[in-house]
Amino acid sequence: MLHWLWVIIIGFLAGAIAKWFVPGPHGCIVTTLLGVVGAVFATWLGHEIGWYQPGQGAGFIGAIVGAVLILAVYRALFGPPPPPPV
Repeated sequence: MLHWLWVIIIGFLAGAIAKWFVPGPHGCIVTTLLGVVGAVFATWLGHEIGWYQPGQGAGFIGAIVGAVLILAVYRALFGPPPPPPV
């Protein structure tokens, strides 16, 4: 149970930092999911390239890089996010 709590916390932080570099959709849940998906993507990519051994994760920096890549693809497909509500 504690593992998933850390995944959510690290995912939120990684997503928030990634959105600082590449603006994306708004909301805490979206930010958290972005970070978690970024970490999963970075881990998968690292395994495919050979940077990580089986069972080894991407880590915090990898999660940020993965989230930035996911945001870049999102922006390429859907354009920039709408301005935040005032």
